[in-house]
Amino acid sequence: MKSLGRWPLRRLRVRGPSMVPTLRDQDVVVFRTGDHARAGDVVLVRWEHRPDQLSVKRAVRRETGGWHVEGDNGFGSTDSRDLGPAQVLGVVRWRLWPSPGRVR
Repeated sequence: MKSLGRWPLRRLRVRGPSMVPTLRDQDVVVFRTGDHARAGDVVLVRWEHRPDQLSVKRAVRRETGGWHVEGDNGFGSTDSRDLGPAQVLGVVRWRLWPSPGRVR
């Protein structure tokens, strides 16, 4: 498994429609590694069966083996409903572009 690096704050470009309306394709966000996720947080995750794929989803509940996460767009999201629990790598805190602000 690849490391995300040692810096706790990182930026990331969102790809795809899974988090609409909260986040849209091409939004740039800042996530923080080392934060403890809580239910309702927008998080950066990785699945055991897809170790090279990072995804942005909403944390729903902690489960054995990780977190159950879902996209805000139920019609356009591949998430824990399909792939099982995910490992949370960081918590998305801010959108930088195109509409700067806190992500909730």
